[in-house]
Amino acid sequence: MNSSITAAATLDWDGPGAPAHARREFTWHALLWVMVFPRKRHRIALTVPGLFLMATAMGIGTAAYNTASNILFITLSLLLACLLLSGLLSWFNFMGLCWRVRPQGPWRAGHETLVTVEVQNRKRWLPTYSLWFELATQPRHIPEPEDGGKNLRMREILAAAEKYITRGRVYLRERMEPGGTALLDWGVKPTRRGEALLELGAVGSLFPFGFLKKNIGTDLKQTVLVWPAQVEYQWIGAMAAHTGSQGQRTARAGIGDDLLALRKYQQGDSHRLIHWKASARLGQMMVRQFAAESRDGFVLSLDSSATRWTRAEQFELLCSLAATLAEDLFAAGRLRGVILNGGILRETRRLRDVEAWLDELARLEFSENGGRTPSSAMRGGGTPPPVTHNVITFAPEGARGVTAYVDGRQTASA
Repeated sequence: MNSSITAAATLDWDGPGAPAHARREFTWHALLWVMVFPRKRHRIALTVPGLFLMATAMGIGTAAYNTASNILFITLSLLLACLLLSGLLSWFNFMGLCWRVRPQGPWRAGHETLVTVEVQNRKRWLPTYSLWFELATQPRHIPEPEDGGKNLRMREILAAAEKYITRGRVYLRERMEPGGTALLDWGVKPTRRGEALLELGAVGSLFPFGFLKKNIGTDLKQTVLVWPAQVEYQWIGAMAAHTGSQGQRTARAGIGDDLLALRKYQQGDSHRLIHWKASARLGQMMVRQFAAESRDGFVLSLDSSATRWTRAEQFELLCSLAATLAEDLFAAGRLRGVILNGGILRETRRLRDVEAWLDELARLEFSENGGRTPSSAMRGGGTPPPVTHNVITFAPEGARGVTAYVDGRQTASA
């Protein structure tokens, strides 16, 4: 078990100093081969100052051969040595480095989140300077043009796909000592719900003189779930709630009969709630706190079949409304469970249950062929248990809106 965890942690790292690369035996033959023929996606290019240096070196070299001046030959050798030294120092700067990408927190469409790039310098003697990391995120399935791209040129198709790709670059501006670690944060705002690909495309540097630009391509990719965006809606649930629905005990403060916890006495508390034995044992006044009895719990039931939802924008609004209602009802202690595509009822007792529901909504895909997206609830099998709470169902309203109903009565709209 521990070995599998260690192996998974090792695979997260990439770079010349990653554990998977560091295990290779060092040989001079391999070193010379790598310097002459770099690995795939390792590129070294001249910058504008580097081009001026090369042009100057060629001019001085021509003058030195024409005049046979030793001073010009010495100057030429210094210029070429400076260019060679720049390449060697750049190679030493990357040696022993490894990096990995860690998405922070849940991702939600329309909300900014952080991506952390963790960098380690595993060299024993040499520090590392001046790095940048090129990051990008995009939906796993980029929407196709309306006409399928038949009437568009390749350049226009690529430009349309580029709209869904978010690119960024973070910089290591401070010196990183041998054996040191640096954390770099990149703020990104996802635009679409669903599975997104987070990619670290390349690591680059202009160290030391800026004559050469070195890039190391990486294959670090991660799949991140983007929850639906939060939307504004109009809630009129009080009109739709059943007045005679069966009550349940909930784990929140109230005036029920089940003891929830003990807490310190506060001014205004009834003296009948004082727990005298606990107060005497703890040396301070303690009162009993009971669980509330809820009679207006709700169950969200979502049907994502394409026969009902024929518009992509309306389907996205459905997912956003279902996610927002789930979070708001759970925060108010009124969410009892969720049902997806006629599956079994899944109770929402903990925040983890609500997050699982948001993950399901993030994975839902709009389909135009009349089918519906399978869910874990449907694969679980079994007969749905009887639901004694108010069941909220969703239906399209007009061409763009979505309405939530309880027994045919409107309870929310967006």
